[in-house]
Amino acid sequence: MYTFSSKLKTFSIILMVLGLLGIGYGFLSAPKDIQEVEKLLAADAHGSHGAAHGEAAEASHKEAGHHEAAEASHEEHKGGEHAKVGAADEHTEHLNHVLHQLQNKPWSAVYVACIFFLLLSMGVLAFYAIQQVAQAGWSPVLFRVMQGITAYLPAGSIIFFVILVLCGLHFNHIFVWLGEGVTDPKSPHYDAIIAGKSGYLNFPFWIVRAFIFLLGWNIYRHFSRKNCLAQDEANDDLYYKKNFKISAGFLVFFIVSESIMAWDWIMSFDPHWFSTLFAWYVFASFFVSGITAIALVTIYLKSKGYLEYVNTSHIHDLAKFMFGISVFWTYLWFSQFMLIWYANIPEEVTYFVTRIQLYNLPFFGAVVMNFVFPLLILINTDFKRLNWVVVMAGIVILLGHYVDFFNMIMPGTVGDKWFIGVPEIASILFFLGLFIFIVFTALTKSPLLAKRNPFIEESKHFHY
Repeated sequence: MYTFSSKLKTFSIILMVLGLLGIGYGFLSAPKDIQEVEKLLAADAHGSHGAAHGEAAEASHKEAGHHEAAEASHEEHKGGEHAKVGAADEHTEHLNHVLHQLQNKPWSAVYVACIFFLLLSMGVLAFYAIQQVAQAGWSPVLFRVMQGITAYLPAGSIIFFVILVLCGLHFNHIFVWLGEGVTDPKSPHYDAIIAGKSGYLNFPFWIVRAFIFLLGWNIYRHFSRKNCLAQDEANDDLYYKKNFKISAGFLVFFIVSESIMAWDWIMSFDPHWFSTLFAWYVFASFFVSGITAIALVTIYLKSKGYLEYVNTSHIHDLAKFMFGISVFWTYLWFSQFMLIWYANIPEEVTYFVTRIQLYNLPFFGAVVMNFVFPLLILINTDFKRLNWVVVMAGIVILLGHYVDFFNMIMPGTVGDKWFIGVPEIASILFFLGLFIFIVFTALTKSPLLAKRNPFIEESKHFHY
């Protein structure tokens, strides 16, 4: 039986505490009204100009002002008054827009970290189900590691569902289509495109879908683990056969729910845009993250003297999946980007123009972290057997896919006001700490070997 070390437990608690403090700071430091926004924008504008430039601009402004005052007629003055009123309204609207962006920042930071760790555990659950249905002979010695990681799913689902409910109750503005008046033709906030999708994108239907998906995933996770543990004490393969059947059914439910989930929870941040490849793209991102998490947890447990039957061939196969799904992710990234960019249809290409112009470093940095680095490191067969290489590649892949989720979500919520600061780092720390605490606590609840699995002997002696 695995024992959760006090050092790792303390480390996870420290991460959670630091994360909560940072998240709290992010919410408290967000501007409360447009007056604060105006001060922030003025400070930014002042900081971005040199003193000499500022003085020259001020002198020019004064000179122009005197000239205009001397030249202006009574009629021009009246027209100028109307223009000022219009400009004032436009300025106030801009300040409100920036206020929403800055208030969205801590919410978006929490959302990105929350959905990343939730879907990471879902990636592991999908991988586990695939192993069951494929009747894979190499992986049963890793089943308890996979079950330990998926133990995060219930807690992650509850936190995420609460965030979705708070979005619907207008605690934030991260989902544009949930805004007041966007589907009302009489409202100044009316959006014809969102109104056209309101039959699907409406809060009651949206939250019910989320509840069904999260519940379905957790039900499968509960019963598949229960059957696997019961198989250890059984005299026949009845529970294994049950797991095979429910895993096959789950995979059908998963592929449908995952597609809709990707549209609902990520793509709807940009409700004017859509891509038929998007659900596959999101799947590839969290699937490779889940496999990477399996490899990292396995290597950690192995280093502490557990998982005696896990050998370098098992690590090699996990690294092969890390490499293969990284290439698959890149194929989807390029396919989606190239077709939309080449077609250059305004309503489609805007999605990428925004990211290239405002998120240039994270947008292309994600490609380096998620493709170039894994390709160069993991293409070598011998390197796949070296724990330190797999760990190094794994850490970069996980960070890269966090950045990928950041790229998918932030442009639609905070626009050009993004910055990886205290709320973003704190959110990662909190959910990482929670993830470590739950996963390694779950690993202590049962033996790390599924001893009565029909393929366990093959898995013990697996060599590649």
